[in-house]
Amino acid sequence: MLWFHSEARRSVWSFWRRRAGCKLVENNSWPTAPTTVTIIGLKELEESTDPLLHTLIQFAHCYKNQADTLYDLEFLTDTRGRRVTTFGFHAGFAGAAAGPLALSSQKNGEKLGHLQPFENDAAMVASINQLLVGSGKGIKVLVIGAWEDAEEAQLISLGKLGLRSWDDIVKWDMDKTAKGGPFQEILNIDIFVNCIYLNSQIPSFITQDRIITVGPQRKLSIIVDISCDKTNPFNPTPICSINTTFPIVPVGVGNLSSAENPMFSVVSIDHFPSFPPPPPPPPREASKEFSTDPLLSLLEFSNQQTVCVWTDVEKLFTEKVVTAIAVVGA
Repeated sequence: MLWFHSEARRSVWSFWRRRAGCKLVENNSWPTAPTTVTIIGLKELEESTDPLLHTLIQFAHCYKNQADTLYDLEFLTDTRGRRVTTFGFHAGFAGAAAGPLALSSQKNGEKLGHLQPFENDAAMVASINQLLVGSGKGIKVLVIGAWEDAEEAQLISLGKLGLRSWDDIVKWDMDKTAKGGPFQEILNIDIFVNCIYLNSQIPSFITQDRIITVGPQRKLSIIVDISCDKTNPFNPTPICSINTTFPIVPVGVGNLSSAENPMFSVVSIDHFPSFPPPPPPPPREASKEFSTDPLLSLLEFSNQQTVCVWTDVEKLFTEKVVTAIAVVGA
């Protein structure tokens, strides 16, 4: 049996879930569900000191000393080591669209305001194209990314916004970054998009000191940080210490923008796939794709003690719990 929270802001209406045989329950009632029920969600549980009594499947992006088992969606991998679930494509698609919008606002002497909701990707592209009215031409974008889906999505998104040639879009992979940063080349483009998957320490791609040193000769105006590794000590873009939101899309950074220096902003939204944001439903494309990706793995969850997708991530959880206990007790 599947239970769903009754929520008006879903892209799939409750009517269709009920028709498919699912049972609807009151929103946010999962803590009172029987402890034998596995809770599937996305992220950001409400802060609480109450013990977690259920087995959770969600994006936690970290491991803490939880009382029960956490199957972190970020670390579900198949037998080839590839991630089973990722929002990479739609994070890249929306993130790449936000960059030219922020730059266009800068050129008009304005600050990009609240990103308004769209029903789907096509509506978003059409509206943004109308707002840009050709100002996408002449923009140079550098994309660094290990997320293949995110990288592909950015190229598609930027192409639909008028950036089509390799003169406009520069794509770097691990071969280009192997020599180690900071990279002077980043300062010579308009928009830098970071969509790497960070799992080890690497030299910074760009630093505040490097930006300050270049001064008024800098061309770089916007950093779109899709990876959002602000809390990671290995963050390769240590420019801004906070993530931004849809109401507050870009943020300025210290004295990097001044009367002598070009304007500079960072767009760092850690939930880009939900663009457009609530109150309208989230984009159907992202919801449909993400629901499809982990389906086979979820159907095998009853055999989680033998299926490698689940045994591997539970082993990782156990290892991190041991580490957390050691740190707390140190």
